[in-house]
Amino acid sequence: MCGIVGFYGSPKNLLNTLIGGLKRLEYRGYDSSGIAITSTTGQLFIQKAVGKVVELDKKIETSTQNKTIPSFGNTGIAHTRWATHGEPTENNAHPHFSFDHKVAVVHNGIIENYKELKAELEVDGVIFASKTDTEVVAHLIAKNYQNNLKQAVLLTLKRLKGAFAFAIIHTDEPNRLIGAKKGSPLLLGVGKDEVVLASDVSAVISCTRNVIYLEDNEMVDIQDGNYRVTDFEDIDISKEIQTVDWSDDQASKGGYEHYLIKEIMDQGCTLVDSTRGRLNMDTGNVVFGGLLDVKDRIAKIKRIILLGIGTSYYACKLGEMYFEELTGIPTKAEMTPEFRFKTSVVDEHTWIIAVSQSGETFDTISAINEAKQKGALVTGIVNVVGSTISRITDAGVYNHIGPEISVASTKAFTSQVLLLLMHAVYLGRMHKLSLSQGQKIIQNITQLNLDIKEILLQNDNISAIASEFRTSKDFLYLGTKFNYPIALEGALKLKELSYITHAEGLSSGELKHGFIALIDETRPSFVIATNDSVFDKSCNAIEQIKARKGKVIAIVSDPKASILEMLSRYIVVPQADELLQPIINNVVFQLFAYHCSRLNGLDVDRPRNLAKSVTVE
Repeated sequence: MCGIVGFYGSPKNLLNTLIGGLKRLEYRGYDSSGIAITSTTGQLFIQKAVGKVVELDKKIETSTQNKTIPSFGNTGIAHTRWATHGEPTENNAHPHFSFDHKVAVVHNGIIENYKELKAELEVDGVIFASKTDTEVVAHLIAKNYQNNLKQAVLLTLKRLKGAFAFAIIHTDEPNRLIGAKKGSPLLLGVGKDEVVLASDVSAVISCTRNVIYLEDNEMVDIQDGNYRVTDFEDIDISKEIQTVDWSDDQASKGGYEHYLIKEIMDQGCTLVDSTRGRLNMDTGNVVFGGLLDVKDRIAKIKRIILLGIGTSYYACKLGEMYFEELTGIPTKAEMTPEFRFKTSVVDEHTWIIAVSQSGETFDTISAINEAKQKGALVTGIVNVVGSTISRITDAGVYNHIGPEISVASTKAFTSQVLLLLMHAVYLGRMHKLSLSQGQKIIQNITQLNLDIKEILLQNDNISAIASEFRTSKDFLYLGTKFNYPIALEGALKLKELSYITHAEGLSSGELKHGFIALIDETRPSFVIATNDSVFDKSCNAIEQIKARKGKVIAIVSDPKASILEMLSRYIVVPQADELLQPIINNVVFQLFAYHCSRLNGLDVDRPRNLAKSVTVE
């Protein structure tokens, strides 16, 4: 993994589309990149670079100046790689080419039986140039090739085990581009006189908003600008062209220094977009068009499981509390990698909600498939229209927040939490939640965007606090009840963005059960102490930290609170309903993590070793 771009079209647009597509995929996280282009002389032009796409751009410019670039044909492929097999080197970077230098392949996913295939090829005398699993695919295609690239690819696919998305070209058929998908995302952008193959819609929207999403065990054969979709048995499949609902402008920084700060600042609008047309004050209920077909099944639910990983899991942890508070139905948040390998009580009366920004998270997709086999109702909360999770679930709800480009999730988390609360209201009104209670929550939700905007006005103040503490090596984040998952998420953001060695979220009640041994004058603690039903517990934690000379930064909603004199620094946030206060508080943690990263000169939008969409185990 991580990003694929393929192109058929005018030679004058070929290089710009490939490199431009790679730059739009940079947010996914990667460590090397490369391109392969067919030439009019029947050769492959291949260029690779370690590091950012700009390094690849420089190498191509040097080749241009040295006049070593051939005359381009109509077809090319490109890739940003996040190392899974083999270190990030030029040899291991994609595209990989065959022993006869005629086939070039880019690949997302993992070929599980590559060692067996490699050993077989080595017996035939093939010498491998890389330590990747992908290279075996290029050699197998070349071995199977008999004047028809598609047939060679079909034969090769039958030998592969694992997950993959491929884009493939061959010098003997310079106007042909093949794509194939199983377990890793791949889509086709259909433009005027050109076709773009990509792993992510963001790579195609500068060319077209008309896309076709490939399903598992499907492939596309592009020849001379025409395309044909088939299964792996070469049987034709009719596919619907869908229109992407966000524009090229939405994927830009909008004048901000980084995508991340833009996405944090967008959150007032995010909340409006996530709720638009879904709140009904008259009935005190939520309207989800995406759940209409399964409403009768939802009414009979006796158990709820919320699936997510990383930031989405912490959203689920908060969602767990919302469901039990408002519905009285037992609910459990589960990490998807763990859910897959444990014995869970799942049946037709279980409602599983899978939460994923990209809709392509491998572990979550695998967990969904496991749950569906056991007869559960499975719905999704995803942001990317047409993504795998949106297609394999029984029903679902979109975030409708536009693209989230920065690797660290901010506005998607906010939307996920809000939508989980709205799901709990939706189910709660079928059970114990009264009309007046539903109306009160909906009224508070409509106020939330104004509260978020008020927090964003404190950006400079939070930046100043970050400047003071950005060199700290350890941090504890404390929250209680609804704010406990926010403490977990806040610590994760700090780790993701600033690489602080030890940042840990915990319940305020956990402090004296081991963690208090860490407290001294060098370790700051970030405590949520807004006025709620557990405010006294938060104050107790602050007193325990101060008694051991620890420094405390706190989020407070009462600027006259008695605890202020114990605090090193504090941020005042608007007081909100207890259910919604965590969403407000989390924006403070987002801004703090952002400024710690920025002030330390780190790559804010693309933290090291991280990928936006994790499509392999």
